[in-house]
Amino acid sequence: MDISMAGERKGVSREDLGHMEETDGDSGPLRFYCTAGRGLEPFLVDEVGLRLAASDVTCVSGKVFFSTSAPIRAVAGLKSAERLFLLLEERAPPSGDLSSGPARRLIQESVVTQRHRWTHGLRLWRRLRWAPGEPGLETSVAGRGRKRKRQGAERSERDGSRQERDPEREAPWVSDEGRGPARTARPEDGDPGDGRLRPVTFRVCCRSSGAAARGFSPQDLGRLIGSAISKQLCWRVDLRTPDLEVNVHLTDDRWVTGLPLLRLPLAHRSYIRTTGLRSTVAWAMASVAEIKPGSLVLDPMCGVGTVLLEAAKECQNAFFVGMDIDASQLMKASENIHFAELSERIHLVQSSVTAIPLPPRSVDAVVCDVPFGRKFGSRADAAASLPAAVKEMARVLRVDGVLVLLLSPQLSVLLGKALGPRSPAESLGDETGGVPDIEAAGGRVTPPLSSLRPCSSHRVGLGATDAIIHKYRKGPPGAWKDD
Repeated sequence: MDISMAGERKGVSREDLGHMEETDGDSGPLRFYCTAGRGLEPFLVDEVGLRLAASDVTCVSGKVFFSTSAPIRAVAGLKSAERLFLLLEERAPPSGDLSSGPARRLIQESVVTQRHRWTHGLRLWRRLRWAPGEPGLETSVAGRGRKRKRQGAERSERDGSRQERDPEREAPWVSDEGRGPARTARPEDGDPGDGRLRPVTFRVCCRSSGAAARGFSPQDLGRLIGSAISKQLCWRVDLRTPDLEVNVHLTDDRWVTGLPLLRLPLAHRSYIRTTGLRSTVAWAMASVAEIKPGSLVLDPMCGVGTVLLEAAKECQNAFFVGMDIDASQLMKASENIHFAELSERIHLVQSSVTAIPLPPRSVDAVVCDVPFGRKFGSRADAAASLPAAVKEMARVLRVDGVLVLLLSPQLSVLLGKALGPRSPAESLGDETGGVPDIEAAGGRVTPPLSSLRPCSSHRVGLGATDAIIHKYRKGPPGAWKDD
């Protein structure tokens, strides 16, 4: 049976890396990829283009690949991404019977034949983790690990495989004295030998999906690759506190190998003490609100303030008002705002969303994560209150201002009824269970909110469930009626 590793390979090439080492600088664009939450890939594509001037941007489900010459700190500042990787290789998967011996040997041999790609990738990874002349992206070694079950660990230690990664255990490159990035002796990366420096330690984290998952389990794939790395590159396996993690994702149409550059996910925000809505989703909401310098932005159901914080960090010259009827939520929001040092630009008020204490047409944008499910109490309460709440938001929004709402699919359908037949919310809701029973919810749909025009909708993942980001623009009453 024909088994081959077909397809064009992309990633860190020997020539690119060799040229960089000769000039001792980043003379050309480097290839990265980021993982993204469900539905956030389009936001990440736009962000790498605008923030990094990225080129050769490609997108697949859950990942965005791109090339950029931007400084590594700018790359690490992406807001819509989950994790950041240096792309080592992207290619077509093995063809043929993936459970056969030849396919397994071919996977191991790919490490051997691409040895320079691995060693040069290691050099670049280390350089990115510790840029000359400035503090490293990681400044401390991961601490002691938690207690773990040891069943089967001895066998995994020999081949370097690991099914699930623990980001908190990823350690930066340091010398044994802890004074900066360690260099390894030949032949691992070609640097001059130094007996005081320890060898590279690593672990492999694998995922497989589709038909590839039937041929290789993550454990099998990890063992194959880990064994080849250990034998051919002389790296040492360490599942608990490795210097380096090798991430491999095998699907029906591609094989991706990358080296994570950060210990914590990009979605982790150092300026947020109490978390609420996923920070990447909150940032995405703020990014479509068209917030300009000097804008006044309202979140009338702010909770712990995640949307306000993401918007205020991104839009340095705008001002924000957060409201919530729950005093305990406002207390947490106040702590978050103080912790993020944003008290001068974010003001909090206790108020109901159906009675906002602001004059008509007084804010430039309204951004709101409308609670639903357990956050609200019941589906009936949310359905009954939504039309009146949106009407009040529209009242305080100036003409040509933007309203951004995060809604469940069911609430999206309800709001679509209130806005009239031209809203895209209805079709989105039909895909997830149809129109809710409004009379059973204890309320009636208000007359169409004719001043709000639907602009866009984006379905995003919130863990086990989905939500929809809606963007509306306000015009004079009845302005969109005949569009």
